[in-house]
Amino acid sequence: MASTIQALPTEVVYLITAGEVIDCFASVVRELVENSLDAGATRIVVSLWPQQWRIRVADNGCGMNLDDLQQAATAHSTSKIRSSADLWKINSLGFRGEALHSLTTLADLEILSRPVGGKLGWRISYGDGGEVVQVEVTAIAPGTVVTVSHLFGNCSSRRQGLPTAAQQMKAVQATIHQIALCHPHVTWQIWQNDRQWFTISPASTTGQLLPQILPQVRQGDLQEIKLEIPNPPSSCTDAINRVSTDTSTDPMNRVSPHSALNLVVGLPDRTHRHRPDWVRVAINGRMVKTPELEQTILSAFHRTLPRDRYPICFLHLAISPDQINWNRNPAKTEIYLNEIIYWQEQITQAINQALSISSNNLKEAVHTTRVSKLLKTAEAKGSYNFNSQNPNPCTDAINRVSPNSLKAVAQVSNTYIVAEHPSGMWLVEQHIAHERVLYEQLSDNWQLVPVEPSIILYQLSPAQVLQLQRIGLEIEPFGEQLWAVRNIPAPLQQRDDCAEAILELSWGGDLQTAQVAVACRSAIRNGTPMNQQEMQALLDNWQRTRNPRTCPHGRPIYLSLEESALARFFRRNWVIGKSHGI
Repeated sequence: MASTIQALPTEVVYLITAGEVIDCFASVVRELVENSLDAGATRIVVSLWPQQWRIRVADNGCGMNLDDLQQAATAHSTSKIRSSADLWKINSLGFRGEALHSLTTLADLEILSRPVGGKLGWRISYGDGGEVVQVEVTAIAPGTVVTVSHLFGNCSSRRQGLPTAAQQMKAVQATIHQIALCHPHVTWQIWQNDRQWFTISPASTTGQLLPQILPQVRQGDLQEIKLEIPNPPSSCTDAINRVSTDTSTDPMNRVSPHSALNLVVGLPDRTHRHRPDWVRVAINGRMVKTPELEQTILSAFHRTLPRDRYPICFLHLAISPDQINWNRNPAKTEIYLNEIIYWQEQITQAINQALSISSNNLKEAVHTTRVSKLLKTAEAKGSYNFNSQNPNPCTDAINRVSPNSLKAVAQVSNTYIVAEHPSGMWLVEQHIAHERVLYEQLSDNWQLVPVEPSIILYQLSPAQVLQLQRIGLEIEPFGEQLWAVRNIPAPLQQRDDCAEAILELSWGGDLQTAQVAVACRSAIRNGTPMNQQEMQALLDNWQRTRNPRTCPHGRPIYLSLEESALARFFRRNWVIGKSHGI
């Protein structure tokens, strides 16, 4: 096995953003674990002895031969890049060759490793500056074990300036959780003081892994989608130019015309947070800080959550390396992303798709038809037959029922619509479902129409007048303490309580707040009877909204009763004979 670790040329070292990479327990764990992942490890064991300032990371990666081990801890030695051009096509988590060398100046470093297919394993101890102190053959399975002892032992002031051991262990746990989310296929075992601290089992997707890290979230509370999206148009042209001039045959350096987007969101009608601490963004296997993308996520969830609540969202982009500048910050968590507006648009579209109700993100229809037959029987016996004429001219009944659409069956308490679905039945609250429909219509087409005669309001404060003008209403004095409103939002045109609605709009808020207020006041009230055709039209319009799970105030709109849940409740797994006492 040929040596792959080499010292970087001087001109490449000058281009690398230098900085302190080892400043606490968590940074040591991060650097060593990232090396393990770069080596292809699928099982990583991290052992911590905080009182002894000792860390050990063992993996089942590709391992290193003797030549690589002797070179590994010298300054700027790495197998990840070779030339300055490689800084613009980073495909690994590490590339600077600083971590192990920094550790030799701050602690005692020992590495045991055996390459896959190698007959011998080696143990090497390093002195200050990465100099090899001791070399011996050792028995070890393929992979690598790195032990860091007496961390910051030669710098007592550094130890004294660090947080308490408990706080540092909490930071280590957060670091491993972040890395595990980006690499869900890896098995993690974390030990503290020779006792197992926590484990993370591998999963096929990040969405299946997330409940292990966030126990209060259930699998059913999450929606995960994976999309293949084209690279920005400008990057495609650049990629073609590079391919035409680059004669390299290394598949790692080839530029793909597509990128991948993996999105895991907590459904807003089921789970949310008090703080925006679970809006996470990862790019190419590493968690990063990107305020622009984080704000895009928060904006996409606007008017889907209750007040002062924040979403659970994990976004992982797998982007062509030429779109990213990893060398911008020593921590490698602050990056420069090309074509940021393009990625913001793609993320917004992906979140809208994840929050929609469609055949792509609903459970497959169960094959049994017992619930369906039950609902059809109830429909035939009930008094909810729809009239041939629709009294509401603005909605047309849609008779085409797709396999995953809802079919209106009945109305309960003149408030809830009972709807049949291939996988069970749903209860939909009619007022907030209609409110969601109207709000999105108003957001897309905020229209003010003239009104005759004008709406007369009495005793408005200057702040109220300014607020009405801010949202576009024409208002002018009409006498002492009287004000005339010349135009109003279109949905309020036919309402008898138009003056009360305008007064409500004057109490503050931005344009979106006004649109929510108009939608709420204009939506059909609970307690209003609806025929089947009206219910079906409402369900069809609601299903087509961008965020059908919650109303603009964050309230859940529907309750689903799945066939499997109904079967468990009614104990339909009984056996003939046994259930009759035979």
